[in-house]
Amino acid sequence: MRDAKASLQTVVITGASAGVGRAAALAFAREGANVALLARDAVSLEDAAREIRRLGVRALPIALDVSDPRAIDDAAERIERELGPIDVWVNNAMLTVFSPLSKLTAQEFERVTAVTYLGQVYGTMAALRYMRPRNRGTIVQVGSALAYRAIPLQSAYCGAKHGVRGFTDSLRSELMHDGSRVHVTMVQMPALNTPQFDWAECRMPFAPQPVPPIFQPEVAAHAIVWAARHRRREVYVGMPTIKAIIANKLFPGLLDRYLARTNYAAQQRKPITPPPKTSNLWRPVRGLHAAHGSFDSRAQGYSLALWATTHRTALVGAGLALAGLIWAGRKKR
Repeated sequence: MRDAKASLQTVVITGASAGVGRAAALAFAREGANVALLARDAVSLEDAAREIRRLGVRALPIALDVSDPRAIDDAAERIERELGPIDVWVNNAMLTVFSPLSKLTAQEFERVTAVTYLGQVYGTMAALRYMRPRNRGTIVQVGSALAYRAIPLQSAYCGAKHGVRGFTDSLRSELMHDGSRVHVTMVQMPALNTPQFDWAECRMPFAPQPVPPIFQPEVAAHAIVWAARHRRREVYVGMPTIKAIIANKLFPGLLDRYLARTNYAAQQRKPITPPPKTSNLWRPVRGLHAAHGSFDSRAQGYSLALWATTHRTALVGAGLALAGLIWAGRKKR
C-alpha cells in the first residue's frame, strides 16, 4: 500500500476556479500533488493553473459544466491519460440562489440541483470507474452544515446538500458490501468567505452574506486535504457546524422558529448593499474568480474545533492518560 504522501499524486477538484475549490487546489499542490482543475470558466481556470504550476507540480485545467455527465466522463479519461491514475476526487462545485421558494422558478431550482447535487453524483460515478478496478482511491464530497440543518432563502441549495449526504451514505454501504477499499468521505463546512456571495443569484432586498461566524477558505482546504489522507467517515469544520448538527438533532422545531425569525436578516449584508447585478447561475462571472470573497476583515483563518477533530485520537489518549493519573492519585490517598 502506498504511503499518505504518494496517495496524493493526482487530485481532481470540481469548482476549482474560485473559493474553496481554488484554495483546496493550492493546498494539494503544496503537498506535491498534480491537480486537475474542473470548472466552467476557461480563463479563470488557466489563471489558477498558473498559480499551481509555480509550486512545481502539474496542473490540468478543463473547462466544463459538472451538470453534463458526458463532459465529466471525458474529463476523467483525459486526466488518467495526461496526469496518471486518479488518487483523490473532490466534488466541490456548487450553485445557489438566495430567494424564498415563492420567487424561484422551476428552471432555477433545477439548475441549482443539477450542479450542486447531480454534479457530485456524476463526479463520483466518473471517479469510481477508475478507482473500483484498482481497489483504491478517495472521493471527498464537499458538504455543509446545511446538509443537516436547512435554512430559509436557500431551499434549492439545502435540498441538494441533503441529497448529497443521502447519496453518499448509500454509496458508502455499497462499497462496504463489495469489500472495496475505495473511501468516500464528506466534509461539512461552516460559513466561508468565498466569492459566491458576490455573484450568486439573489432575490433579497440586499446583497447576501454568509451567516457569521465566517471562516477563510483555507480552513476548508485544510480539512479537505486532511480528509483525503485519513479514512474518516465525515469531518465537521468549525464549531458552528458542530453546533448546528447537534442542535438540529435535539431541537429541530425550535430551530425552525429561530431561523424563521433571524435568518432573513442574518443572510443580508450590513451596511446595506444592493444585490449583485450579475449572477453565475447560468454562466460564469468574469473578474471575481479568487479564493477569497468580500469578507476578509470578518473571517477567521483558524478553527480550534477543526484542530480538535483532526487530533481526536491524540486528545482521547491524553484524556485517558489524565483520567488514569487522577484515579491513581486518589487511590494512593
